[in-house]
Amino acid sequence: MHESDRPGWGSKSMPTVLRRRVLIWGCAGAALPAPAEEPERVVRVSALLDADPTIDMVERIVGEAYRRVGMRLEVVRMPGERALQSANAGDVDGVLHRRAGLERSYPQLAVVPVPLAVYEIVAFSASLQLELQDWESLRPFRLAGVRGVKAIEDGTRGMQISMVSNLQQAFGMLARGRVDLVLANRLSGLAEIHAAGLQGIAALQAPLAVFPTFHYLHVRNRALVPRVTATLRAMTADGTLARYQAQALARLR
Repeated sequence: MHESDRPGWGSKSMPTVLRRRVLIWGCAGAALPAPAEEPERVVRVSALLDADPTIDMVERIVGEAYRRVGMRLEVVRMPGERALQSANAGDVDGVLHRRAGLERSYPQLAVVPVPLAVYEIVAFSASLQLELQDWESLRPFRLAGVRGVKAIEDGTRGMQISMVSNLQQAFGMLARGRVDLVLANRLSGLAEIHAAGLQGIAALQAPLAVFPTFHYLHVRNRALVPRVTATLRAMTADGTLARYQAQALARLR
C-alpha cells in the first residue's frame, strides 16, 4: 500500500467514530482554563484611632513597601492599648508603627528595623505659659494622654494623668478645663486642634521626648521581616520616604 493510500485525519476512509473523538478531544483541550492566579496576600495591621497625619504618612510608606513585595496592606484602627494587645495575640499581622523596644513588653512582635517617622512628645496648653524641662516638671499638673502610647505612660508614671482612647477626648478635657495639659505627638496634636476647630490651644515648644518609630510584625510573619526591611531601605535610598514625609508636613501648613 502506498503512503497516500493510508487513511489520514482528513480521509473519508477514516472511521467516523474516530474522527468525532479527535474533534471532541481537540475542543476539550482548547477549552481548558488557564491556571488560577494565587490570591493577593493581605497584611492586616493595627494603628491608633486618631485622624493623625503621621499615621497616614506611615500607612502610605508601609503600604508602598508591601506593594513592592506583591502584597496589600490593610490598616485596622483601634484604641492604643487594644492595638498592641491584638497584634501581640496574633489577631492581626502586626502594628503599623511604634517606638523601638516594643518587643520587650509584647514578645510576640518582631521589629522591622527601618525608622519610618519621628515622634516629638510635647505638652499642649490652653492658657499656661510654661518652660517644661523634663517629665518630672509635669508632676504638679493634671494631665491627659492616649492610652497605649508607651512613651507617655512611662514618662508620667505616678502622676495625675487621665489616659483616654483618643486625642479628641483628651483635647475635649483640656477645652473644658478638666486637665491642665495634653501630652501628644506634636503633629498629631496639631492635626486634632485643626480638625476640631479649637481656639487658644498651643504646643509648648520644648519636647519631652523625641524618638523614631518602626513597623512591627507578629512573630508568625517573621519570614517577611528581611523582605520588608530591604524594601524600606531601598525606599529610603530612592527618596520615597523623604517625599511622603514632606507631603505630610505640607498638609499642616
